[in-house]
Amino acid sequence: MTHGTGRAYSARMTESSPRSAVELELKRLEKRLDELMATVEHLKEENRSLKTRQDSLSAERSALLQKNEQVRARVEAMIGRLKSMEHGA
Repeated sequence: MTHGTGRAYSARMTESSPRSAVELELKRLEKRLDELMATVEHLKEENRSLKTRQDSLSAERSALLQKNEQVRARVEAMIGRLKSMEHGA
């Protein structure tokens, strides 16, 4: 009788093993999918942050270029005044 019970147990193990293997694979895939979704969210946030930083740096660059142009114009005007004073003296 023990021998027959062993076969029944063995048959149940064989029948349930593929299901268990599939369940384990599904759980592994689900975990991997969760990890990938978390990575995507992290990358989206990082991308938003980088775009904001880029916009800020672009605006700062534009302001610096404008100031540089103003300074250049003032220096040129000063040089022009100095040259006219030199020729007038």
